[in-house]
Amino acid sequence: MAVVDPVADMLTRIRNAYGAYHNDVAIPTSKMKSSIAGILKEEGYITDYAVEDRDISITLKYVDGKPLVTGLKKVSKPGRRVYVGASDIPRVQNGIGICIVSTSKGLLEGAKAKEANVGGELLCEIW
Repeated sequence: MAVVDPVADMLTRIRNAYGAYHNDVAIPTSKMKSSIAGILKEEGYITDYAVEDRDISITLKYVDGKPLVTGLKKVSKPGRRVYVGASDIPRVQNGIGICIVSTSKGLLEGAKAKEANVGGELLCEIW
């Protein structure tokens, strides 16, 4: 069965894996999903990720037995795309979380997109 929104599917798989206290989760691979996994690793929300033939294996991160990620929210959806300018990129949970923006320079974390003065499609928020 085809997935309508692959990024939302990825976020849901990560959310469910954290809820079930799994150590890792496998997600069907794509360039966008591996870029999102790279941003999550760079920002310290996951331990590691590995791109295999057909799957991305994400190793989840826990602190004192509790999930490090408490929330994942898909902002831009297939029925309603959300675009933001560089000055309109939101702060997530008063700076505790991050947002991921799809820009002309690739996928960037919100603060880096604001620093590079580029806007784009606001994909998701993670805290």
